[in-house]
Amino acid sequence: MTTPSTTPPGGGTPEVPLRPPHRPRHRWLVALIVLLLIAIPAGYMVQSAYVSRESGEDKARSASARTLVYEWPSKVQRRIYDVPIPGGSAYVGHFETNAWDRSAMYVEFRCSPSQLSGFLEELGTSRAGLVEGTVTIPSQEAGTVGWAFDDPGRIYAGTIVRQSEHEPEVAITVDLTKEERPRVFAYSVTEP
Repeated sequence: MTTPSTTPPGGGTPEVPLRPPHRPRHRWLVALIVLLLIAIPAGYMVQSAYVSRESGEDKARSASARTLVYEWPSKVQRRIYDVPIPGGSAYVGHFETNAWDRSAMYVEFRCSPSQLSGFLEELGTSRAGLVEGTVTIPSQEAGTVGWAFDDPGRIYAGTIVRQSEHEPEVAITVDLTKEERPRVFAYSVTEP
């Protein structure tokens, strides 16, 4: 028996059968990778846009406020104005004013006596630094946010924390009428 020749008539090199084009065996894996390469960045962009929008709305609400906004100031604001509100504080409110020569933040919160001590220590003072019967926030500034410290039935104590020239000056007045739940008023001023 003779083997069929693969030599083309007229001589020359033998024909090599053509191989079918290479197709990946796992098309689903390729499709999944492509989908992830598109879906993950798109999802991230949608989430970023949503967070940015919420942040913008919060900033707009705070900027349009004319009195205390009862929510925690941002971490950046607390750091800039050096008002380390203790965790677990209640009835936290703040108001910020900005001008080219001076910026100020008004902060109010209720806390426990131990939280008050921690707050004062973090500012570089102590409970002993509070002078009973003293209101350290000027009445004009207090009036900006509706604070009134002229009630004779209340017990106030205050101190002013003066730091380096690059740090804000913080006036603190504490309402000690309810000793178990003091109410802290802080007025922090920073100048460039």
